[in-house]
Amino acid sequence: MRPIQAKDPSAAAPSPVPRLSASSDSSPRAKRPHQPHQPHQPHQPDRPDPAADAFDAVDADVAGAVGGALERVLADRLARAGALDTLFTVELAGRVARFTREGGKRTRSQLLWWSMRACGGGDGPTVAATLRIGAALELLQTCALVHDDLMDGSALRRGRPTLHADLRDRYAGSAPADRTARFGEASAVLAGDLALAWADDVVAETALDPATAATVGRVWSDMRTEMVAGQFLDLQGQLTGSRSRPQALRAAHLKSALYSVQRPLALGAAMAGADGRTTRALCSAGRCVGMAFQLRDDLDDVFGDPRLTGKSCGDDIRNGKPTYLAALALARAEAAADRPAMTVLERALGNEDLTPTGLDGVRDVLVGTGARQAVETKIARLSARGLRHFDGALPDSVAKSRLRGLLTSATASRATDGPPDPVRPAPAAPPEGSAAPENRR
Repeated sequence: MRPIQAKDPSAAAPSPVPRLSASSDSSPRAKRPHQPHQPHQPHQPDRPDPAADAFDAVDADVAGAVGGALERVLADRLARAGALDTLFTVELAGRVARFTREGGKRTRSQLLWWSMRACGGGDGPTVAATLRIGAALELLQTCALVHDDLMDGSALRRGRPTLHADLRDRYAGSAPADRTARFGEASAVLAGDLALAWADDVVAETALDPATAATVGRVWSDMRTEMVAGQFLDLQGQLTGSRSRPQALRAAHLKSALYSVQRPLALGAAMAGADGRTTRALCSAGRCVGMAFQLRDDLDDVFGDPRLTGKSCGDDIRNGKPTYLAALALARAEAAADRPAMTVLERALGNEDLTPTGLDGVRDVLVGTGARQAVETKIARLSARGLRHFDGALPDSVAKSRLRGLLTSATASRATDGPPDPVRPAPAAPPEGSAAPENRR
C-alpha cells in the first residue's frame, strides 16, 4: 500500500542531535532513500511480497505483535540491568518489566499501528519500526501510571497492588511502617524514571529515515512535556481546591487527551509519511476523541465497575481532583441553590476517608444535578465531532474501519448500569468563561 501522499523532504530537516546507533539484532534497518517511480512490474504469484505478509500477520493481532516487540526490548534492557546489579534487576527493573508486560489492551500502540496502516505505510522496515515505537509507548504508559498511582496514593491498578504498594509490602517488617512506605514511594519514582529512560532509548535506537526521525522526535518530545504539564495542573488543582471547569478541561487535555489518542495517531501518520492535510485532520479527530476519553475516565472513576476498570471507585473524589464532572456538579448545585447537594460535594471532595455510603451520596448528587448526563452528552458530541474529522481524513479501507472502531470504543462506558437515561434538565450553570467565584475545599 502506498502512502496517501509523499511527504516533502524539505518539510522536516534531520535532527541536529546525533541518534544512538542501534544494535543489529534490536532495530530494523534504515529505510532506503526515496527512489524514482518504477514502471509497474507484472505480478509474480510465485514471489509473494514479504512486507505484505508482515502487515497481515500484525493486522491479525496487533496487541500480540506489540507484545512481542516489547518482550525483545525488555529482554535487552533486563540483560543490561543484570550486568549492573542483580538486586536492582530483580527488585526494580524486573517490576518495571512485569508491570509493562501485564499492560492492558495496548490501546495507544494499536492506535499508532492502525493510523500508520490507514495512512498507507507500506514497506517492510515500517512494520518493525512501528512495533518498536509501539513498545516505547507502552513503556511511557508504565511511567505515567506508576507515577500517577504514587501521586494519587492509589492501592490498585489493573486489579493488582500498585507498584509502590507492592514494594512497600515486599519489605514490610524490615523497618518501621513509615520507612517502608517511604521506600515504596521513592522506589516508584525510580521505577517510573527507568521506564521513561527505556522508552526514550527505544525511540532513539529505532532506525528511521531522517525526515521521519525528525517528525517522530518532535511528536515524542511534545507528548512527554504535555504529560508533565497536565499532571502539574492536576496536582495544583487538588492543592488549591480549584473548581474551575476551564482549568479542569485544560488539565485533562494536556494530561490525557493528547497522550492517549492524538499523539499516537500523529506518530502513526509520521511513520507512514502522511501529508500535512491528513495529519492535521487526524490530530483534530484525536483531540476531540481524546477529550471524550478523559471525560469517560472521570465518569468511570465514580460509576465504573472495578472489575472492568481495574481500579477502585471514587479515588478522584477522595483525592479532590479538579475534574470537569465535579466542577460541573458543584456549579449546577450552586445555580439551583441546592444546599444539601453542595454540602455533600464539599464534604466529599478531598475527603480521603470517604466511605462507600458517602460515595453513594456523591453519585446521587451527580445524577440529581444533571452533571452526569451533561458529561455524557458532552462525550457524545466530542466523539461525533472527532469522527467527522476522521471520516474526511482518509480513503475507505479495512485499516480505516479498524481505526474508527478503536476511536469509537475508547469512549464506551464501563459502568455497571451503563450510560444513564436522560434526566430532568437542571438549572443552567454559569458559562465556563464567566467570572463567577470558584468554590474551594
